Amino acid sequence: MGFGVLDDPKYPNVPGTVRLGDKVTSEKLDDWEYTEPKKRGEIVLNPQPSDSPNDPLNWSNGTKYTILFILSMTAGVTVSLGPMITTAFQDISTTFKVDVNSVSLGVVGDMQLTTGSGTFFTAAAAAVWGKRPVFFISALALFGTSCWGFFAQSFVSLEIMRVIQGFAAAPLETLISATVSELFFIHEKGKMLSVWNLFVMGGVKLGQVIAAFIIQGLGFKFTFGICALIYAVLIPSLYFFVPETVYFKPEEETVVVFDKSSLRVYEIALPETKKTYRERLRIFQGRISKASFFRTAYKPIPLVTFPVVIFSAFTYTFYAAGLTLIALLQDTIFSAQPYNLSTSAIGLTNLPLFGAGLVGTLVSGYCADFVVGYVTKLNNGIYEPEFRLILMVAAASLTSVAYVGFGYSVAAGAPLTIPILFLGVQTIGVPFATSASFTYVMDCHPTHAAQAFVTMNFIKAALSFVMSDFVNSWFQASGAKSVFTVIAIANLAVSGLSIPMYIFGKRLRSKVARSSFHQSI
Repeated sequence: MGFGVLDDPKYPNVPGTVRLGDKVTSEKLDDWEYTEPKKRGEIVLNPQPSDSPNDPLNWSNGTKYTILFILSMTAGVTVSLGPMITTAFQDISTTFKVDVNSVSLGVVGDMQLTTGSGTFFTAAAAAVWGKRPVFFISALALFGTSCWGFFAQSFVSLEIMRVIQGFAAAPLETLISATVSELFFIHEKGKMLSVWNLFVMGGVKLGQVIAAFIIQGLGFKFTFGICALIYAVLIPSLYFFVPETVYFKPEEETVVVFDKSSLRVYEIALPETKKTYRERLRIFQGRISKASFFRTAYKPIPLVTFPVVIFSAFTYTFYAAGLTLIALLQDTIFSAQPYNLSTSAIGLTNLPLFGAGLVGTLVSGYCADFVVGYVTKLNNGIYEPEFRLILMVAAASLTSVAYVGFGYSVAAGAPLTIPILFLGVQTIGVPFATSASFTYVMDCHPTHAAQAFVTMNFIKAALSFVMSDFVNSWFQASGAKSVFTVIAIANLAVSGLSIPMYIFGKRLRSKVARSSFHQSI
């Protein structure tokens, strides 16, 4: 047992448990079958990179960071498409003569639902044809739908646009985290995911600040027009600087050599040649997998039977839904008494939240790698994925306090700085849960990671869709104190599942590894 994580005596080599420290002893050197693993300093690299120059794990840090930056920037803009319009609910309602609940459902809920549904097909397409064409087509579609939103003349047109836009946004919701897993090693994933989370947080919070000024000064349609201009810049960046990151070792080329001295014939494998820049620019590399598209699209459904996946899905969903909930209610809360804020002023309330999110994202990313590295070192170099769940202590404590404090301060009509302070605490806490849930899945089931993220995002999208339909009316009927007390209790209950998962997670992973059903998926 390592630090509370129970071993399984039935299965000694449980997938996910790896050794990140490896001391070369004389006994190992005497063993002719022993091959010293590749390291970075004293850390054993996991996964072990191949010898191919085309393996993304072998690319330079500059190349990896450029890919991560461009994809994260594109994801940040894409994530902002949902919440950026929340401060314009009243304007859209007045312009198209529909009630606010219909606006909330039509321009946010529908988009969230199609994004979650679309991930089944976009993740399957990425598994069969690669991520590069999926990212590129997604960006083109987002550019087109943003132009459509700028010229929309009816609510029906706007609603249809958001449905299509949600589907187009799907790859940038799920595939970037899987891309991180293809580019970086276990001991780097926490920090690298924090970069992606930083841009996502910026899209949610900072995007609302900018959008609020655009809405108040130019009208809500210009938010789509400006997003179209941003995509027009990002699309060339994706084309020139984001190559395919899915690596499948090609069939080896061999050459036959005749050794005159020994009169023997040898077949020698030739080293894989490095792809040229022109070759890497091709959008389509052909099929990179023999997997069936439709079978792969279906694959996320049975993944709900994986304990790690369903646990991470509910954890991530609840914490992400908390951010969506706040975005849906901000206009209702801060435009009413006693705050009476204008659209741009409501948008500005997100500025300190962006700062808080910046702190939370960077600190959680650092902790994700430092804490597990420290505990792994104390555990004789053996890493257990459950060590990631230590971050849930910070996540549960911060967000639960924040929900109660926000609800009570709004109900009491406290000065604006008080509820904003509590929202800042919530914004700091969420990245800890996001980092824990994503890295936990990536480390436990790396081969299923992309499809597992589809499952997680679909559950999140379904909950966001449901919330968008009733959350404003629930708030109006029950009040801030009741609503946020219920959310705080639910938050503690969901977070509390981390304790049994930490203790028994390894045994559950062992059961999955020994299950013929799970291994057939």
